[in-house]
Amino acid sequence: MDLQLLAALVLGIATIVVIVLRTRLDAFFALLVAALVTGFVAGAPATKVIESITKGFGNTLGSIGIVIGLGVGLGKILEVSGAADALARAFVRLLGAGREPWAMGGTGALVSIPVFCDSGYVIMNPLARSIARRKRAGYVTLALALGCGMTLTHHLVPPTPGPLGVAGILGADLGGLVLAGLAFAVLLLPVVVAYARWIGPRLEGSLLPEVREAVYGRGAVDGAGSAAADRPATAAAATADGPQDGPAAATVDGSQDGPAAATADEPQDDPAAALGTPPAGAKPHRVGPLRALLPLLVPLLLIIANTVATAVDRNAQGTLDGEGYEPSPIPEALAFVGNPVVALLVGLVLAVYVLLPRWTTRSQVGGWLSQAAASAGLIILITGAGGALGEVLRATGVGDEMAETIASWSLPGVLVPFLIASLVRLAQGSGTVAMITAASVSAPLVSGLGITPLLAALGCCAGSMVFSYFNDSYFWVVTRFTGLDGTAALRGWSGITTAVWLGSLPLLLLAGVAL
Repeated sequence: MDLQLLAALVLGIATIVVIVLRTRLDAFFALLVAALVTGFVAGAPATKVIESITKGFGNTLGSIGIVIGLGVGLGKILEVSGAADALARAFVRLLGAGREPWAMGGTGALVSIPVFCDSGYVIMNPLARSIARRKRAGYVTLALALGCGMTLTHHLVPPTPGPLGVAGILGADLGGLVLAGLAFAVLLLPVVVAYARWIGPRLEGSLLPEVREAVYGRGAVDGAGSAAADRPATAAAATADGPQDGPAAATVDGSQDGPAAATADEPQDDPAAALGTPPAGAKPHRVGPLRALLPLLVPLLLIIANTVATAVDRNAQGTLDGEGYEPSPIPEALAFVGNPVVALLVGLVLAVYVLLPRWTTRSQVGGWLSQAAASAGLIILITGAGGALGEVLRATGVGDEMAETIASWSLPGVLVPFLIASLVRLAQGSGTVAMITAASVSAPLVSGLGITPLLAALGCCAGSMVFSYFNDSYFWVVTRFTGLDGTAALRGWSGITTAVWLGSLPLLLLAGVAL
């Protein structure tokens, strides 16, 4: 590999690590500086580096910025209306105490088949927060299980764009890839839950104060709850498996076992206290789980309908790789209403008019949406900066250079696409780009490697899950919503994505024997 490009990659990553961990500057600044360092060390002209930064920032926010803003607004309405709490109660009753991480991981995996990880996580994160609020513990465990459950199917199961493109490039049977990807996801879900349960309690004490307060209430930061934030996570934080045995433990339904437990800002028996006092003659506001689910379910169904219709239409036209594809009338209409921006806009309107009582004022709703927009601002900036770094890495040729290098090594055939995707993912951050690049490089090698197109496609998809970190926009979405920063973010999110990547390797080798 070109040593100059290798040095650009290493120095760019080192810049992020040093700034985030050793200075007072935040991740947004670190990502932009790292993009500049990477471009200059790679030998790119200064103007091209700036163009790549602005292009990557704009493209990333163009695809996810509006979605984050709408999703955070939807989450705020779910929270203040009591809808998120109603869904949490329903989940706990349905699954029983101790199974919440399985519920979050499985829900994430199901949602992410038709929905981009970023969008799906923003939509479903309020549910994880509400369950943790009722349990008074275990938010990190639930948030990591939700995020990585989404990673599994986003990387492994068509009709998500990456696996769909891989199938088209390699000529793999789409139905076979769907079944194999689902099998991999089901077998890897225990890895997700096990790692989340192991690392979650150790990171509860590292939650950012503002996220801790948003999840558990002010008492988790001030007053009775302040000591919990200072104690080691193994002693102070209960896992998501169940309540602690100590006097500060909380039961699953939110009741307190002892006087030492922290209390939330709003009364535990009134999850919709933020709405204020009902006017004279009005009944107290309550939201049932079915009504609470509506603003989430409608956007998801719209997005699913768009994805499935487009995949079926492409398959019928023989254009799975997207080249020369002209949508038919019905898929074209569904592509509009099923676009995440339109779907979430519909969901937000439903949330405001279905979940909130009629006596809620316009100023109240405007205030809540303003609060949501303020909380989304930094997430949007950091996500865009991650896209900027990824674009610089792509524009300088680091990913392509690494792919060509690994393809020239003597390895078991099934490992070639797997490692190409892994190294490209490390180099530029995007799992979709990594698997598409790996498929493009591997396509002319498949017959010589002695593997089937389906096996090569699985290798590309599984390899792209490795070590999500600073140059991955989804890293910033998950870690900022979860409230993890610095080494805690790496131990939690980078660690769990690497765990499922490692878990996929023996499955891939076994599939090599079967296929």
